[in-house]
Amino acid sequence: MTVSRLTLALQGGAVSLPPEGRIAVFDAPATADLSALPQDRVQIVQGFAPDHAAWAARGWEVAVAPSGAFSAALVLLPRAKAAAQARLVEALGLTGGGPVLVDGAKTDGVDSLLKALRQGGAEVSAPFAKAHGKTFAVRADPADFDAWRPGAGELVAGRYRTLPGVFSADGVDRGSALLVGALQTSLKGRVADLGAGWGYVAAEALAAHPGIAEMHLIEADHAALSCARENVSDPRARFHWADATAFTAEKGFDTVLTNPPFHVSRAADPGLGRAFLAAAAQLLAPHGQALIVANRHLPYERDLAALFGETHEIGGDAGFKLLLARRPSRRPR
Repeated sequence: MTVSRLTLALQGGAVSLPPEGRIAVFDAPATADLSALPQDRVQIVQGFAPDHAAWAARGWEVAVAPSGAFSAALVLLPRAKAAAQARLVEALGLTGGGPVLVDGAKTDGVDSLLKALRQGGAEVSAPFAKAHGKTFAVRADPADFDAWRPGAGELVAGRYRTLPGVFSADGVDRGSALLVGALQTSLKGRVADLGAGWGYVAAEALAAHPGIAEMHLIEADHAALSCARENVSDPRARFHWADATAFTAEKGFDTVLTNPPFHVSRAADPGLGRAFLAAAAQLLAPHGQALIVANRHLPYERDLAALFGETHEIGGDAGFKLLLARRPSRRPR
C-alpha cells in the first residue's frame, strides 16, 4: 500500500492528534492508509457495506454512526460538497470543536472547503500538500457552521426524500427513469432491485404492478437505504443493506431490476457493473428475467451473452440502453 498523504502529515508533524481519547474516522474507503492511527482508539464510521465489512474483517471497530465520546476526528472528504460539509460539522460537534483532521484531493473540493472554513472563522492549520490534495486540522465552534448541517433532505419529484452524498440526490437520474418507463409488462412474484439507491425504481414498480408479491431493495449505501425505507412504505418491500455483488437469497427471483453503477470513486470501473450483471444472473430463478439500464458506451452485451441464454436491447436513448436478459446460466460464484 502506498504511504498516504495523511500518514506523511501525521508522521512529519504537520497535523497531530490528542495523546488520549477516541478518534472518529469518517468515510474511510477500504483502500485508505490508516497505519499512522492508534487502532485501539479508532472507530471508523462507514456506511458503504463492502468497505464496512473490509475494515471489520481487519479487526477495526466500525459503525454506521458514531457512538460514545471522542477527543478528535478525521474526515476523508467524500465527492459531494454538501456531504463533506455535513460530515465536517458533525465531526466538530462530536469533538466539541475539534481537532478535526481533514484529508482530501483537489478533485474532491478540498481547496474550496479550506477557503470556506477560513472565511467562517475556523482555526485552520497550515495545510500539508501532496499528491494533488491537502491534509489540515480544524478547530471551530460547530454553531458557526450550522448552515452546513443537513436538513430533512431534498424532496425529489414531490415525494421522494434524499440526502447529500447519495447517488442522484438532486433528482431522478435519467437511467432510472428510462428503466421505470420500460416496465410495460406486468411484473409478478419476487422482484429484486439490485442497487436500489433511495428507492425510486422500487417505489414506482410497486405502485404500478400489483402482481409483485415481494420487492427486495438491495443497496450498499446505508444512507441511501435509510432514504428508501422512508420513500417506500409498501408492505411488500424488503430492505437489505448489503454488497449487491455478493448478495444471496434463499429463493430465486422472478425479475431483477438494476441500474448498475460503474464507479465508486471518480475513476470509472466497468468491472463493477459487470459484477452486478453476474449477481443478477445468480439471483434469478431459471425462468427469471433481468431488466437493465446502462450507459450506452458500456460494452455489457458480451458479458450478458455469457450469463444469459437470451438478451435483447429493448429501448433507450442517445445516452442509455435498456437491456432484457432471460434464461440465466447457473454458474457458481
